[in-house]
Amino acid sequence: LAFGCPGVLAVLGLEAAAPGECELTRLLQDKLQYEKRLQYMKHNFPIDYTVQVQYEEVLRPSNITRLRNGTVSEVALRYLWFHLSSQAVLRIREVLPEKHPSWKYTQELGHLFDALGKEYSKYRQTDVETVVADLVKLVHNAGVESRTKAVRPKALLDNCLKVMRMLYGAPCEWGTD
Repeated sequence: LAFGCPGVLAVLGLEAAAPGECELTRLLQDKLQYEKRLQYMKHNFPIDYTVQVQYEEVLRPSNITRLRNGTVSEVALRYLWFHLSSQAVLRIREVLPEKHPSWKYTQELGHLFDALGKEYSKYRQTDVETVVADLVKLVHNAGVESRTKAVRPKALLDNCLKVMRMLYGAPCEWGTD
């Protein structure tokens, strides 16, 4: 299983990312610049404001490293990142009224994730490792009994960007700018 297309080379032995994935994540990277995250996810919220998310919805670089060491494929890790990051944006949007200064920004992020979702729509959870499929199912099917934690909106998007760079930087040949 790979997203590979002709002309897209796997770099450093990583499974190739499709051109559409690379373009959309590049656009996301632009939207997630530090200044924008600071303005829209910190300055536009009350001091120490947090959003309740499921414990499993917080995806950090250390989680990716642990899963990689457990031999989870890069394709499955990107699938997991997509699901958890788009869910994080939804969690933030749920607390915003339409007139909030961050509404349009989160709407734009949501549109980019929707477009990225079309890239992933042809893949089923059965195409990825069980550990990843189980995590995705858990997040999307969680009921009131799920464990939650309070996380700052900016921290959710900080993790989104860090993990995205880990997973797409090399296969999409982003460089270190």
